[in-house]
Amino acid sequence: MIEGLLRELAPQVVGALVRRYGGFDTCEDAVQEALLAAAVQWPRDGVPDNPKAWLITTASRRRIELWRSDSARLRREEAVFALAPPDPDPVPAVDDTLTLLLLCCHPALTRPSQVALTLRAVGGLTTAEIARAYLVPEPTIGQRISRAKQRVKGTAFSLPPPDERPSRIAAVLQVLYLVFTEGHTASAGAAVGRVELTAEAIRLARQLHALLPDDGEVTGLLALMLLTDARRPARVGPGGTTVPLAEQDRSRWDSGAIAEGVSLVTHALATAPVGPYQLQAAIAAVHDEAPTAAETDWPQILLLYDLLRQVAPGPMVTLNRLVALAEVEGPAAALAELDALEPSGHYRADVVRAHLLERSGDLAGAREYYTKAAQRTLSAPEQGYLESRALRCLSGKPLLKEDPTPD
Repeated sequence: MIEGLLRELAPQVVGALVRRYGGFDTCEDAVQEALLAAAVQWPRDGVPDNPKAWLITTASRRRIELWRSDSARLRREEAVFALAPPDPDPVPAVDDTLTLLLLCCHPALTRPSQVALTLRAVGGLTTAEIARAYLVPEPTIGQRISRAKQRVKGTAFSLPPPDERPSRIAAVLQVLYLVFTEGHTASAGAAVGRVELTAEAIRLARQLHALLPDDGEVTGLLALMLLTDARRPARVGPGGTTVPLAEQDRSRWDSGAIAEGVSLVTHALATAPVGPYQLQAAIAAVHDEAPTAAETDWPQILLLYDLLRQVAPGPMVTLNRLVALAEVEGPAAALAELDALEPSGHYRADVVRAHLLERSGDLAGAREYYTKAAQRTLSAPEQGYLESRALRCLSGKPLLKEDPTPD
């Protein structure tokens, strides 16, 4: 409860301090220390009556201490801060979360830096928590955040001009989706996914949706996350193995998340210009609403992928569309299109080729590509799954139409 409250309040407190004092880097450091103090004191002493005010007061005092410790300003500090610092102003009513999100996803930052800074300043995660989530050393994340704050130092803490907002919000959506996808399918390590990342991405997407309820793509992204995460309870088998979509026990899917996701994407498609997140959410909804894998409406999914390929072309969209094409027109048609593509170099291309070859009855070819893909993925559960598929091909058992498609 306290952890969730702290994460909810973190961006509001950062925004309040930056608006009051300026200097994002020092304010963000001060808020981190206030959050750590609250995490220690509140479980012991109880949550204060006004937790946001408590955090702002504590962070303000810590910010003054940090400011005082700056040797370059020491002399000025002695003159200005001879007296005890006044209490902070009343808690501001304005919510600067959107401004803070846009600052953390500033175009001057690299995507990894945007992700790290967003998770810390807006998500309220510590550097150590972010490092654990991404399986990288804590100093690496610390340096990444430090460099990012230096890059945006001096940037005005205000919403960008209206003509820049669509592209800036699009960058925020990309960062949140990147956090979600890493949590849904970990790119490395022993676990299929990392729940802490998917949960944080959904929480931040909810916050953004509350700020921009009429933005169709914000709504679409939240719907996509909910519809995808709804399958998580059935996605991991005994021993941490990956369970492909067609083999999952659909009774274990989160029906509440599916209903919310379907409602969101239906509303967005009816009221806003169509965008890539809405189309991906619609595809996820078709999968989630099928009573069984065999009853999946593949023609509708193929149609949606055709639209998505026009709106937001990309190698993953192309590969996923080929899986749908194979379900509608057969593996030969999909293999012909795959052969005509420029080699992507991504191991997922080998996964899709292996699946299509297996569907076409070429078990030797399928085994070769499953093995190649297994050697290239850094995810242990996915590697185990691909090796099991290769062994299945060795046994000579052909893949039936109702057998699993790649997740």
